Amino acid sequence: MSSPAPNPADPEVVPPEEAPRPAAPWTGYALAAAGAILFASKGVIIKFAYAEGLDTETLLALRMALSVPIYLAVGLAGVARTGWPAALTGRELAVIAGVGALGYWFASYMDFLGLVYVSAPFERLILFTYPLFTVLLGAAFFGQPFRMSALAAFAVSYAGLALVFVQDVQVAGFEATRTGTLLVLASAVAFALYQLLAKGPIGRVGPKLFTCVAMSAAGVVAIGQFLLIRDVALLGGLSARAWVICLVLATVGTAAPSFLLSAALSRISAQANATIGTVSPIATLILAAILLGESVSLVDVAGAALVLAGVGWFTLAERRERA
Repeated sequence: MSSPAPNPADPEVVPPEEAPRPAAPWTGYALAAAGAILFASKGVIIKFAYAEGLDTETLLALRMALSVPIYLAVGLAGVARTGWPAALTGRELAVIAGVGALGYWFASYMDFLGLVYVSAPFERLILFTYPLFTVLLGAAFFGQPFRMSALAAFAVSYAGLALVFVQDVQVAGFEATRTGTLLVLASAVAFALYQLLAKGPIGRVGPKLFTCVAMSAAGVVAIGQFLLIRDVALLGGLSARAWVICLVLATVGTAAPSFLLSAALSRISAQANATIGTVSPIATLILAAILLGESVSLVDVAGAALVLAGVGWFTLAERRERA
């Protein structure tokens, strides 16, 4: 199996090709931590958007419409420097568009919907288990080896999720918590499948161009979905605060952290980046407490510790077996 993505549980970043790294990569560690923390803010920003009256489809469409131009500019600048790769045929474009729609639209859509029902910290914990789904799907459909350590890691992580689930049921009710949990789990599974499917196209056309095409395709789907089920005139009724929140989501919660993590991966290994990414659920817990006023209980801390222990166990076992 491939190494975990630089920031676990967030379907907005594709790991770039690794470059030679300096002997003392402290800058890389700082960049990775900053990227993980900014990605952790996504759920909190979405909660602010919902409080402002934005619905899921409108928020996702605006987020894509505001962030895709940034990725396009970066991708096209790269093409201008290096030229159009011969590998990017019409068939390859279609493949990348489909993979991008899965990872950047469907996975994000399920995640956004789930945040209607569950707290931002719980959402981040669920998403953070996606590397374990990558193992199961890789073994089931991609001929990758199956390791028993993955099942043990699953058990530990989902024990933590069960703790937080029971607590959320007491606050939000069983139906809402179950619905939100299943939606975010669908997002994690979709992102795991995306990681497996994206590996080939990234190797053929390069990460920057892949991201450019994939993000553009996902943006077309998200905006098309909005146009089909929502009235464009509704955008005129959005408050200035709502537009600011969408802009912050597109830049601070999406584009900026992806570039930070890309810069980090040019200095440190993917394993180091993934390990530093474990601060993401904890950062979400802290940000939700500070910005949303959500309480942090011992159950939250214990659940987060178990989830991180499971994912950490899996990551360390994977690294030893690849060594």
